[in-house]
Amino acid sequence: MPQNKSEILAQIEADIISDNICENLAQTAKNLVMGEGSLDARIMFIGEAPGKTEDELGRPFVGAAGKFLDEMLDMIDMKRSDVYITNIVKYRPPNNRDPEPVEKRAFLPYLVRQIEVIQPKVVATLGKHSMNLFLPDMQVSKIHGQPKRIKLHLTNKEQETGNKDNQNTLVILPLYHPAAALYNGAMRSTLLEDFKKIPKILEIINKNN
Repeated sequence: MPQNKSEILAQIEADIISDNICENLAQTAKNLVMGEGSLDARIMFIGEAPGKTEDELGRPFVGAAGKFLDEMLDMIDMKRSDVYITNIVKYRPPNNRDPEPVEKRAFLPYLVRQIEVIQPKVVATLGKHSMNLFLPDMQVSKIHGQPKRIKLHLTNKEQETGNKDNQNTLVILPLYHPAAALYNGAMRSTLLEDFKKIPKILEIINKNN
């Protein structure tokens, strides 16, 4: 049984491959893009799926949207190495189409296991697809920048949490996707303002824990 976080994450990656998750996507993608950053991150960013550059390099958010994300992290005195960045779907959908509901459902248990391993204080969802995993039927245009505490159903596959109802609370921060905000001035301004709230949100959570 793997003991440290990097070994557990490597096992999750191996399980995605051995479980043949979304074989149709795996056949057209160049790389499985798991995620990267601090394994003890206080904040975890979750996008929807890798794009062309991410697929080629096997790393999340390394294209234009990723550069914008880096700039925003720098704005709040953080670096990629301080946070953990991943996507719901770990393979690039053909032609960068939106991930389909069945694909998001297929990858969700593995994403939950990633969250269990990292144990972030906040999960910042980037765009509607990742937000709706945790906050179904909500619209990012209406709740962006508003932290929401939810109950997350845990898998307990890697570890015993001691939580009898197999749930844990998690703070979700819905944000616009950096790619959508890149060329939309109003959305870009909104995303920047929402991003500036992150340090204060983390501070409040730390005080309450």
